[in-house]
Amino acid sequence: MFTPPLDALLMFMVATPAVGWVAYKKGYRKVLGIYTSASLLVTAYFLYGLYEEVAENGIVLIVGQPPFTPPLGACLQIDMLSVFMAFLFTMIGLFAAVYSIKYMEHDTGLTQYYTLLLGMVAGMTGVAFAGDFFTLFVFWELMCLTSYALVAFRKQRWEPIEAGFKYLIMSAAGSATILLAMSFLYGMTGTMNFASLAASLSNATPDGWLYVTLTLIIVGFGIKAAVVPFHTWLPDAHPAAPSPISAVLSGVMIETGVYALCRILFVVFSPAQFHWGIVIAVLSVVTMTVGNVMALLQSDIKRLLAYSSIAQIGYILVGIAAGTELGLTGTMFHIFNHALMKGLAFLCAGAFIYRVKTRNLDELSGIGRKMPISTITLSIALFALAGMPGLNGFMSKFVLFTAAIPAGMAWLAIAGVLNSAFSVAYYLRLILLIIRPQPAGRVVAAKEAPITMLIPMCVMSAFIVLFGVWPEPILAFAQRAAGCLIN
Repeated sequence: MFTPPLDALLMFMVATPAVGWVAYKKGYRKVLGIYTSASLLVTAYFLYGLYEEVAENGIVLIVGQPPFTPPLGACLQIDMLSVFMAFLFTMIGLFAAVYSIKYMEHDTGLTQYYTLLLGMVAGMTGVAFAGDFFTLFVFWELMCLTSYALVAFRKQRWEPIEAGFKYLIMSAAGSATILLAMSFLYGMTGTMNFASLAASLSNATPDGWLYVTLTLIIVGFGIKAAVVPFHTWLPDAHPAAPSPISAVLSGVMIETGVYALCRILFVVFSPAQFHWGIVIAVLSVVTMTVGNVMALLQSDIKRLLAYSSIAQIGYILVGIAAGTELGLTGTMFHIFNHALMKGLAFLCAGAFIYRVKTRNLDELSGIGRKMPISTITLSIALFALAGMPGLNGFMSKFVLFTAAIPAGMAWLAIAGVLNSAFSVAYYLRLILLIIRPQPAGRVVAAKEAPITMLIPMCVMSAFIVLFGVWPEPILAFAQRAAGCLIN
């Protein structure tokens, strides 16, 4: 047994094939989507109980049975940062599951689809709860394996197979890099436990092997986080996946890489000791710039949003590079906001694709006149991603860029502001294209998305507006999560 939220996810995942078998026998395939949504609601309930426990006690440490106990054995160590990330994974997974009820109704293999979706959320949650490298790696691989299969889910087409294979090769290379870093750390310290690693390295003089290990950590987790130049799998994988999976991949899965990077860098490799801040700052500028420039060149709506996700990772890295509590608060705040903004954007794009069967921007021209609710929610997501005042993206960018200045990185804040302004070009281009007054081609026959797809889209857009005008609850949650790394 792990902990109630993780136990629930794993048990629901294991039971999904049985539920699917009954659903197919009875002819009620939509039961699978309802079951998965209910499973994630139950998980959210258990997470709230865990949140209250962590809020009261600080850290909840859950260990295995002797002799498998720390510092040599595997363990879960759950703090407010773990709960923050797990809540985010569950929330976006829930929106994707509800959306999938209608979006995936014509696909075959839905039992596998929902099993893999629950497995991916379980893997991400396990990564957030891990108290040692071994546990993190096991759940990391669960997350990776399920996401490979989901990217290639529509295996009757060439694009998902090609994208899934490319993603598999690059991600496996990242996992191997992480495994090599783990072996170096174990050889130097004799432990995989994060707390024990921190204690062992706290007074160590950084040498060549430690810097090699640090480099491997940044590269390994940077691949999953789509940090440039390790990003090339993402623009292929996210468009090829079904749209609700794109929302999960781009909304939270790449941020699992950011979370792991934060956890290892701040707990094991102290920034004051190893001075990696400038490296992260350079990667931040390169990532946001490449992401924005490439997004401007796209004619495929999902590829545009995929490159936009890379740019957003660049903004998130600003807070990590600053290395302060305010910077990490901005990072966690923007991780939360990006999950909502980009998750919603991919769901809206999926609604257009569901109706007109194309991702080409020229062929989507004027669709806003036929699908007004989807267009309004997409516009809210895009304006928030651009950093429009009054929406949640503006608030987290403000915290991020403000944090860089007292950390002695005003140039990084300037780069972030300039990139954010540049991104307005392709967001406005997309909005203006879809609201053109004269729908053409297959768009003429389009109609609004089904209600089960509109519900998560409308709820997410409401959250974007709500946390734009009332950011205090999420900002306070993010600050407590960031404090777990600094203190």
